[in-house]
Amino acid sequence: MTQTTSQTSSQATHNPVAPASQSRRNILLFGMMALLLCFVGVVQSWNVTFSLLNMCLISAIMALGLNIQWGYAGLFNVGVMGFAALGGLAGVLVSEAPVSAAWAAGGVGIVGGLIAGLATILAGLAVWRRTHRRTGMRGRSRYWLTGLTVLVGYTVMRMIIDPAVSAIEAIDPARAGFLGGAGMPIIFSWAVGGIFAASVAWVVGRISLGLRSDYLAIATLGISEIIIYFLKFEDWLTRGVKNVAGLSRPVPYEVDLNKSAQFQDFAASLGLSVVDASSLVVKISYAILFTLVLLVILWLCETALRSPWGRMMRAIRDNETAASAMGKNVTSRHLQVFVLGSAVVGIAGAMLTTLDGQFTPTSYQPLRFTFLIWVMVIIGGSGNNWGAVLGGFLIWFFWIEAEPMGLWAMDALTSGMPDGHWLREHLLDSAAHTRLMTMGLVLLLVLRFSPRGLIPEVKR
Repeated sequence: MTQTTSQTSSQATHNPVAPASQSRRNILLFGMMALLLCFVGVVQSWNVTFSLLNMCLISAIMALGLNIQWGYAGLFNVGVMGFAALGGLAGVLVSEAPVSAAWAAGGVGIVGGLIAGLATILAGLAVWRRTHRRTGMRGRSRYWLTGLTVLVGYTVMRMIIDPAVSAIEAIDPARAGFLGGAGMPIIFSWAVGGIFAASVAWVVGRISLGLRSDYLAIATLGISEIIIYFLKFEDWLTRGVKNVAGLSRPVPYEVDLNKSAQFQDFAASLGLSVVDASSLVVKISYAILFTLVLLVILWLCETALRSPWGRMMRAIRDNETAASAMGKNVTSRHLQVFVLGSAVVGIAGAMLTTLDGQFTPTSYQPLRFTFLIWVMVIIGGSGNNWGAVLGGFLIWFFWIEAEPMGLWAMDALTSGMPDGHWLREHLLDSAAHTRLMTMGLVLLLVLRFSPRGLIPEVKR
């Protein structure tokens, strides 16, 4: 009894200190991250620093989206790449001006084909349900009848849409060859990208979330590859591998700033060239926009995590059987959190396309848009939103800076060798591979000394 009382007293004494200590540690970690960015600005240039900062902000938002799925509910989504690509597609469909000649050549056929496709899906679902309800049909006959309905509908859709696609892609293929978009400000595409990703996530979740976690991983990976394949080869929608360049911006253009006499005086007052100053102003403008989006999403995530909904999601994650026994619809809640996390990734994907100013389907690779995002969440701290943000900053920083740091290290190690020496040349040429080695080393060190991440989840 005395021992229990002393333990309780000890816990009461030390528990209030732990959150304060963790807060100081978090501030220290983010302060060190800020110092690393400042160091790059001093050693390399401030333009490089703000380029890094913008990509760190977007990576942090993607990591928050994955953390909603994995950290809140334990959903193993390895299709982050596909949802980010859908956000990028939104940038094209929202901001690009419509191609009038393409719409005149095949717009009616495209709309008709899409309607036929939707009708095929609805007809297939109707046949599947009614064959069981009205006739009690089971087994192979039901599958054959549903399959025949889908096959006929698909054939009709292709008969309508194929001639339209050929006509559209023949319209000035060097500069157009696609329908274009809505001609709206690209900033609206951030919300549309979230809607696109959430819609696809709802379809994937309805099919696979009732299965085991490994089936969800297979489904999300397969769907993401299908999305990328579609974006690469459906030129009428995305121009495919010809890419869409010159997307509009929510910030000023450097050329316009360079022509302004007032801006030239402003750059001279800072002691910078007009070109450097304009580039810096544009990147800072992007950083302000991205920071606002990150703060809003982070506030929403923290509010949700601390709410009864967040406690319920963590209870489902920790013990699905117990949560189900308490009357919680586990599959429905999993679908809900899967859609929310995918929407956040879609928003980040649209922001990335906005920053790049172009949409390149071939650039969506699993290493960049799935593996790295997972490493960010693991390193930062699964289940902790601040940890996901820190992981997004830290991993992207080392992903970019590992190569110049590796080149500097190799140059220093081989400084005593004569120029042209085979070993020196080999080590300098291999500096690019230090990026992957650095990622592995960071991951191993964090998992060894902080298995729950740099900012672990707080048990409330």
